[in-house]
Amino acid sequence: DIEDPEALTAVVQEAEAGIGRRTPGRTSSASSSQPSTTSSNIIINPSLPDDIEDPEATTAVVQEVEAGMGRRTSGGSTTPVALVVARRVGLFERRWKMFAFGMGSLLLLVVVGLSLTLSGVIKIQDEEEVPTEEAVMAKEVTLTPSLSPTHIPGPMLGVVQERGFIRCGLWNHVIKSGEGFHLDLCRSVAAVLFGNPDKFEGVPVNFANRWRNLLDRRVDLVILGDTYTVEREVSESSTGSGFTFSSVFNYDGMVFLGNETFVRCAEEQKRYDECTSLMMCVESATTHFDFLKTAFPSDYFMVGSSLEELTEMLTNGTCNVVAHEKSFLYDYELLNDGIRDGKFVLGTQLKTKEPHAIITRNNDRQFSDIINRVIQMLFYGEEQGLTRDPNKCEEYTHLTLYEVSDLRFLNAIDCVGNYGDIIDGDPDNRGVNQINNGTGMLYAIPFGNLEKDAAVDQTSIDTLAKIRNEGSLKCGIVESDRSEGSIQNMGKDYCRILAAALLNGDPKDVVFVETGSKINSYIELDTGRIDVLIGDGNPRKFDLMRSSQLAGFQFSTPYYYGASSDDGGVSFYSIATREDDALFTSFVNCVVLATIYAQENKIEREKSSEMPLVSVFGSHFNWALRDAIVYSGSYEQVYLRNFGNNDTAAFRGRNTLNKGGPLMLSIPLI
Repeated sequence: DIEDPEALTAVVQEAEAGIGRRTPGRTSSASSSQPSTTSSNIIINPSLPDDIEDPEATTAVVQEVEAGMGRRTSGGSTTPVALVVARRVGLFERRWKMFAFGMGSLLLLVVVGLSLTLSGVIKIQDEEEVPTEEAVMAKEVTLTPSLSPTHIPGPMLGVVQERGFIRCGLWNHVIKSGEGFHLDLCRSVAAVLFGNPDKFEGVPVNFANRWRNLLDRRVDLVILGDTYTVEREVSESSTGSGFTFSSVFNYDGMVFLGNETFVRCAEEQKRYDECTSLMMCVESATTHFDFLKTAFPSDYFMVGSSLEELTEMLTNGTCNVVAHEKSFLYDYELLNDGIRDGKFVLGTQLKTKEPHAIITRNNDRQFSDIINRVIQMLFYGEEQGLTRDPNKCEEYTHLTLYEVSDLRFLNAIDCVGNYGDIIDGDPDNRGVNQINNGTGMLYAIPFGNLEKDAAVDQTSIDTLAKIRNEGSLKCGIVESDRSEGSIQNMGKDYCRILAAALLNGDPKDVVFVETGSKINSYIELDTGRIDVLIGDGNPRKFDLMRSSQLAGFQFSTPYYYGASSDDGGVSFYSIATREDDALFTSFVNCVVLATIYAQENKIEREKSSEMPLVSVFGSHFNWALRDAIVYSGSYEQVYLRNFGNNDTAAFRGRNTLNKGGPLMLSIPLI
């Protein structure tokens, strides 16, 4: 009597397929079956399967069937029939209370665990001894080293000031003796930082471990007589890190010392006849070792760990020649005794260039600039006739942490003495280590090994990549008077040389920007609107950070030295770069040095292939120095191109090659 049985059957079958059906003696089935009716006028699945896990949770969907589905009574009328369709409910919907309880319990456990962990950390911190500033300042400074954390956040100036003393990496024998040139350099730094030259700690280091000690912050600076090279500035071999070097405080060179016959053999690089038994001793991890590797087969030299060990090897006959720097050999008493007794002779040929500088990490240029200014102040003191004055050496009573402006750099002189006071030797017989009097200043620091691969792909992270991506170098020019026209033209020429080095040899890929006044020019450089800046003859007043709005800057080796002023100051012109990109600064300096190196080695444009290949800055710059010299030629060629025939030594003054004369010259500071 159902008006549309086919429609009703389809609905019932769909419901059965969702929940299954169990008949007596059978498992549940999704097959269709005849629906049954009850007196309640509800059509249901004939029997709910008893294998449903939670029948009470099964939702009944009731539909009123009014049209097409009804149940006819005996009287012919129809009464509404309701259809109940049962469906299977998902696990989460059926057990949501259990899931909610579980998640709440888990959250409670996490909160309790974090609470206990934080409580433990706080307890540990409370138990640690935290020294007060007064305790640090009252610390008795000794020459016994103490370890420091491998990482200390914040600018080094503030870290050192809060600690209350400077940690200097020094030779152990210097620390034990309590005197000497290197120790006085450390005392000069302490005098500037604290107004007290005795606020330092001497930490024994040597050539084998000084780089790692500096990187690990066991020392703040190293004063061993390390040679400044471009390679070490970019990527020192044993660590892969770059370091910052101060102005050179001592120009030295490697010589041979030992048996007279074999010293001559070594100087002549002769290995036959009377020289067959030549055996040289050299210290590891030094530029001397690097030289011997290229000059002699490996079976003609052996390695020691210190000068003391080399001396012992020489005296016991293990070797017959020592290769080391001249100043070190002169200072070592045992070797001097051998020279005086006629047992040893000191060679006359300087085989290498060894400019010594103070080393600092390259991630805090402000601190490195402070150290550099201390060296410059020592030169300035000798130039001006200033000497030690204990009455002016007073410890600071008020010092604002991190503020360079509070530092009194004259303390280096008043508390310790000027450069001539602290360096050993006759002030009139120091050779290149005398104060310059107007003679040639052109001296290229050693490149080192520039052909080794960069530690990382440098070109993806710095100004070098930016310039190559943009395809041009932006060179700012400080406003100058007409009398400096030739100097300005020479500066522009150096921008073209730099562009050639950066951009595959094309010197035309440079955009010159007139930046106006000096201060505005440095603002343009600081904000990155230009890449480099030329034309400032007194730039070093901008080397330290001036304010939070204007950072410090770095300056290349000078490409031109001006005449001395009435007060004895000397103007000089460099390429300025931002302080925040040490790699680009080193690249710019390397290009300027390349023109001087070319002149030292008589390399002109036609011989540019004799310039070293360069991969230490990244693979894109292998030919950088060759590309630069193809365009520029040597320094002399650059100079003549801009100044014409005025090539006399008297006119050029300091702009000539150094021939062994004085090289010490202060930059304008005061």
